[in-house]
Amino acid sequence: MPTTIESKFALSVPSSTKNLALVRDFVNKVAAQAGFGETELIKLELAIDEACTNVIKHAYGYDTTREVTIRAIFDDEELRLQVIDNGLGFDPDAVREEDLKQLIVDRRSGGLGMQLMKLLMDDVHYEISPGQKNELVMIKKIPKK
Repeated sequence: MPTTIESKFALSVPSSTKNLALVRDFVNKVAAQAGFGETELIKLELAIDEACTNVIKHAYGYDTTREVTIRAIFDDEELRLQVIDNGLGFDPDAVREEDLKQLIVDRRSGGLGMQLMKLLMDDVHYEISPGQKNELVMIKKIPKK
């Protein structure tokens, strides 16, 4: 039985939209190393951008003195992206799923982050410890060669 080796990477940045390009680049490089192609890299960058924007805007209220940590872990099967903060938590079950087509027709912006992440990734879930830590976990299966 072959042994699976897990590769782990982490990046912590100040909670500012100015750092989103750095976060996208970090995820792009790790995901490329994991074996993802160009189309999937774009999807992963978009998902991490949405996740970090939600932390900056909602968990931290644009407080640039706070920190967002991104962990990227992959093995032969999947890439796991974790976005960790200690800001305001929320109840993910309270967020309504809306029809994406209707939102486009209505030209409504905002409120699409969670749905977009779920559309782009194979699994999205939250691990929340109120008052201590919020962790968004996004998983993408690595394509077989």
